[in-house]
Amino acid sequence: MVQQALSRRTFLSGGRRSAAARIRPPGIAEEGLAACTGCGQCVEHCPTGVIALVDGLPALDFSTAECTFCGACAQNCPEPVFADGVAGRFDHVVAIASSCLPFQGVDCQACRDACPTAAIRFRPVRGGPFVPDLLAEACTGCGACISVCPVGAVSTAPRNAEAAYA
Repeated sequence: MVQQALSRRTFLSGGRRSAAARIRPPGIAEEGLAACTGCGQCVEHCPTGVIALVDGLPALDFSTAECTFCGACAQNCPEPVFADGVAGRFDHVVAIASSCLPFQGVDCQACRDACPTAAIRFRPVRGGPFVPDLLAEACTGCGACISVCPVGAVSTAPRNAEAAYA
């Protein structure tokens, strides 16, 4: 086992992310990643530009764009990396942190406006702005709400985890 020096700053800021934490394009089976040659065809044909090659493998960066589940990455991949059929959702949902502006008394509904499935709704509270309420069963995990959040309070969480606000 090789030990890497990891500074306190890098550790606390989450600078070291494991390959398992990376989000892959929809429809990629983990066993199919072994067949990936890193040719970049999925990156080149992605209409939203959400796919990037990280360590030679495709990964999604929701801080820049969303996944529309168009299937262009799977259609243009020359290797058997993608499972048959078009995926319509990810194995994660979004999570909204306590740093979300409405929890701080500031009115903001940018994530609701960006959500294509209306999975984020806002409920009224006494004496303050409406606060977000996630409908996990409607969330596809597309990431449309992540890039529009002005304070970075929206992130991904495993679908099987209990939906809770941090």
